[in-house]
This record gives sequence, structure tokens and C-alpha cells, in this order.
Amino acid sequence: MSVAVVGFGQTHFRTKRKDKTHPEIAFEAVNAALEHAGLELKDIEAVAYGSMDPFDGIYCPERWDATACSLEKPMMKISTGGTTGMTTALAAYEHVASGLFDLVMAVCVQRVGECVDAQPVLNTAVDPIYERHSGLGAIHIASFQATAYMEKYGATEEDLAWVSVKDHKNALKNPYAHIKMDLGVDDVLKSRVVCSPLKLLECCPRSDGAAAVIFASEDLAKKIRDNPAWIVAETTISDSYYLGDRLSFAEWDSLAIAGRRLFRDAGIENPVKDIDVAELYSPFTIQEILELEALGFAEKGRGKELAREGVTFIDGDMPTNPSGGVLCTNPIGATGLVRFGEAALQVMGEAVNQVDGAEVALAHAWGGTLQFHTLAVLSSKKKLG
Repeated sequence: MSVAVVGFGQTHFRTKRKDKTHPEIAFEAVNAALEHAGLELKDIEAVAYGSMDPFDGIYCPERWDATACSLEKPMMKISTGGTTGMTTALAAYEHVASGLFDLVMAVCVQRVGECVDAQPVLNTAVDPIYERHSGLGAIHIASFQATAYMEKYGATEEDLAWVSVKDHKNALKNPYAHIKMDLGVDDVLKSRVVCSPLKLLECCPRSDGAAAVIFASEDLAKKIRDNPAWIVAETTISDSYYLGDRLSFAEWDSLAIAGRRLFRDAGIENPVKDIDVAELYSPFTIQEILELEALGFAEKGRGKELAREGVTFIDGDMPTNPSGGVLCTNPIGATGLVRFGEAALQVMGEAVNQVDGAEVALAHAWGGTLQFHTLAVLSSKKKLG
């Protein structure tokens, strides 16, 4: 059964949302999605809810937020690290694609500002026997990627800085974005080193906020709106938990495998020509470069040139993260759902930073120690080609 996105809503993201309670933040996103779709909460048949409990510092936030999004309807809890947002989206999608429901909402909420220290939480993503004692977290893994890529392909710190410049310029026009700064390459290079070679302005923030996406069956989608975003294909993949099993940090092999599978299912032969815009999960500058290469938008070793040459800017040949991306907004458990929702808005023609003529969009999220990936292709048409 064909399934489409008919509504998307998100909150304003900040370091700490002290103005509202957890359920109130959830309802802010839910209400926005319902208004976008022209629906009421009573119309929703089921809810897929996503959150990373440790980042909130509370247990089972879905029990609290149920008052804001489910009205005693069937509700599934999703928690898969950095991929939580996209996994929640795909769970909602599958509930409609299976024929079980006609209208399902994905809701993700995260209040990282409530967490005393996110680093110990991130540390649990690495192998508990051989690696956890070293204190490794997400930024350390990204620094491994950066140093490996720079050594193998000759990338410079300036190459990485261009990614930051591009994302921050995009975020300036996004009213929901957390970090809004007009940067130049020198500003990025002069920011303090956080984990060499990555600098502060090459690293994502921790954000409070929520997002909601409404999925509808084919017949219902056509009745709700005349420009739904159709889910053409989706996939997930998991790699080894142990970092020592990685063949190389200079390439993202598991993502490349998932990408090939996704494009085969979607009928995409050349992603450069067939995809108009991408919302990639790149909380650190190096990761956008690796993701673009793994997904076939650039040859290995050439991804470092795309931002510098303007290819990934909004008016370039491969617009990437026109929303400002994870580098500027990161409500961890909801981040992937924001990527999915922003991709849907692009093919609906309703994004704040709209890419001219965008008909096919790619959404992506990763989690864990680089080993989890979720991907989806959305289109203004039910089928490509």
C-alpha cells in the first residue's frame, strides 16, 4: 500500500525549553502537525513515540506525553539511539503500509537540557568490555573519522570548515533552528578545538524540542491534501558494536550498503541526477562528507570538495541540509524525525529554505557507534520514473 506524509510539525529548538513541560513540548509539535494536515487529534488512529530516556533524565517519558499525543490510542515506544527519530517515522509508516491503520502519527520528544551530563550516556554506545572505560563518545568517534579521512584523502581543516559555513548560513533562515550564526571559514577555524581536529563550530549542539509527522494511506492522503510526500523506499542497517571491527574510519561502508539497497528499491540508478535534495544526519562536519561519498553523491575522496565548490549549497547541484541540519539543531531522539519531516516539506514545496523544483528527497539518520543507519526516499509522486 502506498503511504504518504500529510502533516509535519516541529517546535522551536533551544538549549533548554524551560517555558513548557515535557507534554507541553510534545503537544506543540503535535498541534503543528495536525494544523498542517488540517486534522484533529481524534482522527489519529495510532501513535509511534520516540525518545532517548537517558538524555531526558526521566524514565518512560511516553507515559507522561501520552496525554499530549495519543488520547488512549494504540502507542508504540521507539528508542534506538541517534536513529530514534527516523526509526519512529518508519514504524509509523509500516503501521499504515501494512494496512493495520489508515492514519498514524510519529512523535519524538527530547529535553537534553534536563540531562546533567550527556557524555556518560553517549559513552554507553561503545563496547562495554574493551572501549567504554576510555570514556569514548560520539565526538571521539567523529574525530577518528576526520583524522582517518584526512590522512587517506588529503582533506584539510578548511574543507571541513566549509560544511559548517554552509549549514549555519542555511539555519539563519530557519525559524526553528537552535544555532543561528553567520560564519566564515576563518570563524570556524578559529573556534576552540573540542576533539582534534574537530572544533566547536564543527560540532552539533544539544537541543530541547519535539517533532511530529502524520502518515496516511493512499486514499486518505489524496483527500487530506493535494501535495502529499510519498514514501518511495526505506531501509535500515546495523553494523558491529565493537569499533575494532571497523575496516576503516575513512569510509562508511555500512551506510554505502544501505544506500545501494535503498536506491535499488526506489528505482534510483544515479543518485546525483535522481535526488534533488538531502537531509543528512551529520552532527559533525566530517560526517556530511563521508555520507555524501557513501551514498554515491561523490567519489571516494571527492566529498571534501562539494561544500567548498558550492555543490551542497541550496542553489548548488546537490543541496544538502537546507534546514541547517544537525550541526545547528540536535534534539537527539527527535533529530532523525526532523530530517524526515524537512525532506517531506521539500517535496511538498513548502520548506522554509525551499530547493527550486525539488521532487525527490533523501532523509537519513545514524546512531550508536556509527553502526545504525535509517534511510528513506520521499517524492512528490508515488513512484519514480
